[in-house]
Amino acid sequence: MFNDCIIMAGGSGIRLWPASRAKKPKQFLPISSHETKSFFSAAVERALTLIEKDGRIIVITGKAHIPLIVEACSGLSSAEKKHLVLIPEPEGKDTAPAIACAVMYADWVSGCERNMLVLTSDHIIQPLATFMTDASAAAAFAQQDKLAVFGIPPTKPETGYGYIETAKLLSPRQNGEKHRRITEPDFYSVAAFTEKPDRKTAEKFIASRRFFWTLGMFAFSSKFIINEFRRLSRDVIRPFEQLRAPDERSYTVKKGLRILTKWMDLDTAYRKTKRISFDYAIAEKCSEVVMITSGFDWIDVGNCEEYARLLNYIGSKL
Repeated sequence: MFNDCIIMAGGSGIRLWPASRAKKPKQFLPISSHETKSFFSAAVERALTLIEKDGRIIVITGKAHIPLIVEACSGLSSAEKKHLVLIPEPEGKDTAPAIACAVMYADWVSGCERNMLVLTSDHIIQPLATFMTDASAAAAFAQQDKLAVFGIPPTKPETGYGYIETAKLLSPRQNGEKHRRITEPDFYSVAAFTEKPDRKTAEKFIASRRFFWTLGMFAFSSKFIINEFRRLSRDVIRPFEQLRAPDERSYTVKKGLRILTKWMDLDTAYRKTKRISFDYAIAEKCSEVVMITSGFDWIDVGNCEEYARLLNYIGSKL
């Protein structure tokens, strides 16, 4: 399905403070009181089901969070750990530089075009089988030189999420209902992205039935997205293009996990790159975007009250 999955595992830990904090952001908290599995561990499990036999899982995280990643992966088998490589960011520069770094790394070490999926590390997604169906559709579009995004039909005028405005329906409707899912997702071309609207605007979005919540997950081919970075946000990717390919001396191995601790000039590349999200840098400007209507359940736990409410029962559903 995918050659590589990129897991975004950075963060400052402020959203669920004091449950999360800078030293232990939200993605490393347990999903429920029924088990010790963290949001991040669940993301790794999803990635392992989506990559090819020789696929790679590239984890982008802060240097301070490497011990938490190693701990979270301690239950993986030796074979599973071989799929992972950890890239410690010298500083957080938002999602566009992180993705550019991971894509250029994959391009350096593989030397061929890769089908790639960007996953979040702090969301609840279930059931896995439905997510795999939607991800498979995204993989097919990525192979067609499209940027594939996932959209959730909104259930309320939420002001804390970004929205996708759909344009043309690219797949047949099912039973004539625009947002209904039977077995396969619908696909739409994308008209626009909107970041966190005010309440009045969000209510208009809901009423129009053209808008979906964006999930921050993307599928693309490495060749396509590198060209898009060069075309739309050259200043973001240029510092990473100037890096030398890492060799075996660039890695440290800790408890079976490869950590790219000595990638020459990575600190310089991060210092030179621009701080910007992938949505602003690429997605909003890209003309080849397809949205997959997501049939899986999705929760972005945004505050401590919601986390406390979910803590007691979500685990039994995963």
